[in-house]
Amino acid sequence: MDEAKLRNGQIRLVTVWSKPPLSWFPAVLETAAGEIVAEDSPQHIAESVQAEALTTAESEGVAATAEIVHSDSAAAAIIKAAGDADLVVVGARGHGGFPGLDLGSAATQIITHAPCPVLVVRPTAS
Repeated sequence: MDEAKLRNGQIRLVTVWSKPPLSWFPAVLETAAGEIVAEDSPQHIAESVQAEALTTAESEGVAATAEIVHSDSAAAAIIKAAGDADLVVVGARGHGGFPGLDLGSAATQIITHAPCPVLVVRPTAS
């Protein structure tokens, strides 16, 4: 958002979600402690995350548009959406099965194939 403000630019938020095969939501799960919890659908989570990002952009005074995409490949969807972008910003890690990696597979694919520069944002140390 700081970069968009400096350049009087606009942010296009692209949130990609997919549904694991043979799953349905809301899912009711039992925890190891015997508690029953409900898990939201990936689509609902994507919508919530995107609404929060739009609210943040608005509060920062940055023009933003939003798009929610259902795709089995987050990288492919973001690369396609980046066709007319000046900069793509992605996180370093997603939800993949190898948490020890410094850079996730989607970020790696986006860096390799995006039609514009890519900024990879790492989480802040806690």
